[in-house]
Amino acid sequence: MIKNLTCIVCPEGCKLEIDIDNDYSVKGSKCNRGNDYGRQELINPQRMVTSTVYIENGVYARLPVKTSIAIPKELIYKCMEEINRVKVKSPVKLGDVIIHNVFNTGANIVACRNM
Repeated sequence: MIKNLTCIVCPEGCKLEIDIDNDYSVKGSKCNRGNDYGRQELINPQRMVTSTVYIENGVYARLPVKTSIAIPKELIYKCMEEINRVKVKSPVKLGDVIIHNVFNTGANIVACRNM
């Protein structure tokens, strides 16, 4: 069975053909990153999560945050629920860990700016 995807790793947007029956072999990629993406997307799709958390005494009411690494796609909504429960106090520095090891994925929720 062949699955067609468009690679989103870089702006090139390669049209990928992944042969599920042949150990997820990938055709159409111009680089190894596209090959890795094609396999990963069908075996265990992952995404970075970006959001905001409430911050007390900050210049703004919300602090931008993101996952430090991509997490499994099926955990995104649970991750967002966890992020929405968080309240932090200023000062916060870029890269500060807001939530450690979210759902045992190895990903931390980190601050995206100083505030």
